[in-house]
Amino acid sequence: MRSIELDSAQQFQELGKNDCLLACNFWAEWCSPCTQLNQIFDQLAETYANDHFKFLKINAEKVEEITDKFEVSAVPTFLFIRGDKVIEKIEGANGPELATKVARFSSQIGSKQVGNAANAATPSNSKEELNKRLEKLINFAPIMIFIKGTPSQPQCGFSAKLLDILKKESCQFESFNILSDEEVRQGLKEYSKWPTYPQLYAGGKLVGGLDIIKELQEEGELGPILKAASASTPTTNNNSTTSSSSGTSVTVETEQPQKEDLNTKLKRLIEQAPVMLFMKGIPDKPQCGFSSKLVDILKKNEVEFQSFNILADEEVRQGLKTYSNWPTYPQLYSKGKLVGGLDIVKELAEDGELVDALK
Repeated sequence: MRSIELDSAQQFQELGKNDCLLACNFWAEWCSPCTQLNQIFDQLAETYANDHFKFLKINAEKVEEITDKFEVSAVPTFLFIRGDKVIEKIEGANGPELATKVARFSSQIGSKQVGNAANAATPSNSKEELNKRLEKLINFAPIMIFIKGTPSQPQCGFSAKLLDILKKESCQFESFNILSDEEVRQGLKEYSKWPTYPQLYAGGKLVGGLDIIKELQEEGELGPILKAASASTPTTNNNSTTSSSSGTSVTVETEQPQKEDLNTKLKRLIEQAPVMLFMKGIPDKPQCGFSSKLVDILKKNEVEFQSFNILADEEVRQGLKTYSNWPTYPQLYSKGKLVGGLDIVKELAEDGELVDALK
């Protein structure tokens, strides 16, 4: 069987019926790495595709409903999806990893007999094992929060607001970044029967999401709940990072030291070269149209520069937005100072002022 070019969200729903595992390749016409990865993806489809394991090529800019639904923000991105749930994600041009995962899933599906892809496609050996892992994470600390991002760099407004509330309560807690583990992100929703994030647990029990936490705080009931849970179990040293027995990293709230360390790192990267470009991908293989256009402008103006791929380091990707007070990428720096993004650089180039601005 061959890969399928996806045309619509309705087609996606039809192809995903009957517990079929979908290997989804999100690509874009302007992305040069996608061309090579599309060829690899087609070859894998010819080898492994069957009625229970289908390979979909999705133009991220043309089938935006699916792109937005699964929060795809870069190309190429590969998602393995079953029943509208992402069970594995590969972001970036990583052919070997893609081939390895495809072969693993194909083997698992085969070992479970035709038509039983539902169990085979789950990275954990069983739902029971996943639940045991979730239980360990929930009980890792007296106060445990599951958020998008980290305490020092939250990646959604709801998570940031929850963190603010806990700081006002002078509460010691530990956190888990659900963006770092898709299995936990999806599994915890079902385990807790709570469909959104953030989620706060006290003494191993779900307290709720942001709305409930805000209401409890306004009524003066949150503090006693947190204190009771903290008193029942010894707290963890507030300046340490530990790991659960499952091997998943869980970070204690140490916001100020992390910020200081991160700012030092960002300053060092920005000053690494006279002209530094922070972009998605690398100059030879940019992974977004804006980065590609800015690289072209620098090359046309014969500007010597070095670059940093912000897709390779989530801490830098999120931290630099705050550090520079500039919310998007790419970002161009000259002698340690921000010049701007694509629009500003493009305007400087059109006015013949770019080279002088970078001196």
